[in-house]
Amino acid sequence: MAFNLFRVLGDMSHLASIFILLHKIVQLKSCSGISYKSQALYLIVYITRYLDIFQTRSLYNLIFKILFISSQCYTIYLMAKAYKPTNDPNLDTFRVEYLLGFAAVLAILFPVKYTFLEVMWAFSIWLESVAILPQLFMLQRTGEAEAITAHYLFALGIYRALYIPNWIYRYATEGSQKLDTIAVVAGILQTVLYSDFFWIYYTKVMKGQKFKLPV
Repeated sequence: MAFNLFRVLGDMSHLASIFILLHKIVQLKSCSGISYKSQALYLIVYITRYLDIFQTRSLYNLIFKILFISSQCYTIYLMAKAYKPTNDPNLDTFRVEYLLGFAAVLAILFPVKYTFLEVMWAFSIWLESVAILPQLFMLQRTGEAEAITAHYLFALGIYRALYIPNWIYRYATEGSQKLDTIAVVAGILQTVLYSDFFWIYYTKVMKGQKFKLPV
């Protein structure tokens, strides 16, 4: 795999978001403010995207695939078992079936190729682009978030935003590489969904203030 700074930065940001989230849950012994539904959707994303894990030749890719799946399973365990009493389902009410349907329809209509793995890959990309919605919806209902939760969301949002220049860079530098329209469009969609959060994070958290939505 040729060195691609945008991809490496994106992967590191993604990994950082996972460590921040797990640190928050384990250290505080609480999953308060974290959407279980978003975390469950991310687990579906990783499982459907990495169905080819046993055929992975790149050690870099293999390590990250294992890390993402295992850490997400651990997150789900912490939220569903270890610290379940701190999880408030009354705040986590987004209808995720609409997101699953959205991703499934687009994956079936616009895959790169009509093979099982390609359809599942497209499904995972579209689902990831909207998987954060239950978390943002929960944030909107509570009106505020702990600083560490805001840091987690920021790192997660930056990860996908960096994958847009990653695909453009690959298209410009790799002669045989076609522009991955699905990944770019989904990345733009996810970044747009984050836009309000990014602005509040910049104007509040980065200036030492509490993350709080404007009234």
